[in-house]
Amino acid sequence: MKNILKIIKISRPLYHLVAILTVLILVSAVLELIAPVLSKFIVDTIVLNLSEKTGNYSTLAFLIGASFVASLLSLVITTISDRIGDHFAGRLRKFLTEKFYDKVLTLPQSYFDSEISGKIVNQLNRGIQSIQDFMNTASNFILPALLQSIFTVIILAYYNIPIAIFTFALFPIYMVLSYYSTVKWGKEEVKKNAIEDVSRGRIQEVISNMALVKSFNTEIREFRLIAENLTSINKIYARQSRNYHIFDFFRGLSLNIVLLLINIVVFYNAFTGSLTLGSMVLILQLVAQARRPLFAMSFILARIQQAESGSKEFFEILSLPSKENFDEKYDEKKIKEAKIEFNNVSFSYEKSEKVLKNVNFTILPGEKAALVGHSGAGKSTIVNLILKFYDPTAGNILLKGKNYSGLSHKFIRNNIALVFQENELFSSTVRENITYGNKANEKEIIEALKLANALEFVKKLPKGLDSEVGERGVRLSGGQKQRIQIARAILKNSPILILDEATSSLDAKSEKEVQDALENLMEKKLVIIIAHRFSTIQNVNKIIVIDEGKIVDCASPQKLASKPGIYRDLLHYQVEGNRKLLEKFEIY
Repeated sequence: MKNILKIIKISRPLYHLVAILTVLILVSAVLELIAPVLSKFIVDTIVLNLSEKTGNYSTLAFLIGASFVASLLSLVITTISDRIGDHFAGRLRKFLTEKFYDKVLTLPQSYFDSEISGKIVNQLNRGIQSIQDFMNTASNFILPALLQSIFTVIILAYYNIPIAIFTFALFPIYMVLSYYSTVKWGKEEVKKNAIEDVSRGRIQEVISNMALVKSFNTEIREFRLIAENLTSINKIYARQSRNYHIFDFFRGLSLNIVLLLINIVVFYNAFTGSLTLGSMVLILQLVAQARRPLFAMSFILARIQQAESGSKEFFEILSLPSKENFDEKYDEKKIKEAKIEFNNVSFSYEKSEKVLKNVNFTILPGEKAALVGHSGAGKSTIVNLILKFYDPTAGNILLKGKNYSGLSHKFIRNNIALVFQENELFSSTVRENITYGNKANEKEIIEALKLANALEFVKKLPKGLDSEVGERGVRLSGGQKQRIQIARAILKNSPILILDEATSSLDAKSEKEVQDALENLMEKKLVIIIAHRFSTIQNVNKIIVIDEGKIVDCASPQKLASKPGIYRDLLHYQVEGNRKLLEKFEIY
């Protein structure tokens, strides 16, 4: 029940709505019992008039009218409480989504490196749905059922104690059977949720990589994988269903036995004259009303267990330590003469060996530096540390002489523009992608597009700047997507620029167009380039060579090319490959 307590605790900002609902439900529960009580007096008045001709028509009319008014008031209050309940559900959904999204935005990059986005979204949806269902159940069923049960037993005890005891005995029997039923259900639900998270995550991955799936003819494989998971889910559900219906049979059996005992007592006492016909009608109505909270009880306990298991991952994510505060205030004024220093920096990911080992280098203002090395050498890790996606496990990083540990994430990233290797675009318009994170007017956008060599193709799009680019820019070519990213970086106008393999996936013509745009972007900036194509780093000031997490060389391209080492080897491989290609086609 620990997650239920968390649900109650997390809903504290909405307690005022819960209080209003509780009062309305309490009044409604009382009003629903007025009609059965009045029916006793109506029947007794009718019987008295039939047997002794002393019945009072005014009394009868008053009782019938009072019963109608009570029912009408109950209907009005129920309608109002249902409307407030819907309002509460909407507020709760908004509150929980914001709570979850706020947490996700403050989690470290390491969390997203190890999780599937589809899985996170599924956990969010399931958590919110299960919590919302529980709160709706609490307001619409738990409180009414509890109050009706208490009032019903009290009124029954006033007229006949044995019947009240029999009725009361139903509740613990039902609760025990329902409890064990829902516990078994909940254990299976956790298993089912785990499989469902994997399946939803995989489906999202397949949709995102549909071209890959189709090109490798793996549709059948992917279909079978999900089909097998769904089969496993159905097997678990079958066990849940079997256990539920077995317990439900025993719940129904206990109800029938107790109702038989109650009917025997009621009809016998009415037959012997110990109970009036009005009292008999009242008792039968109250017992019938008591069945409603009983039937609701198994539903209530099922919802409680569903909320317990369904919100498990939701609260696990909320309990993760936040590493960033996206709402913090920071100095938005960009620094001038940016300088980056790594002093004995080491880093290792969770449960892994050191990726970087005592790294030292300095990149001066206006300098252009390239990070070169074999795949897995640690180039991308250095960039992640510069962006403060991660913190070093040892050593210090300095920005213009100030230690990174004393600088906020937002301040650091405000001073860095990044052009990704992958085309990081949203599925919205060209305009929204270019101005993402930037404030710019039409003139500034056009100027950025010109500098990025992108204005010409943007004008040819169906709606120009307002054309939608599709998911991850699928409607644009690779070179076009990169130039949109470059225009975005131009608008940001940060003193530090990071190019992460920005031209690695482009053809020669597109690379030339993008390279020209990059020249405009790099002007008067501290530039860090990760590149495997050495044609993109011909004009850098220095090359930092990384091997197995260590800096093994650092000098100008000319110096490194003239001495043995990793850089010259890599350069030789590329030159040799190009030479053979030229010879093959007899181009010299």
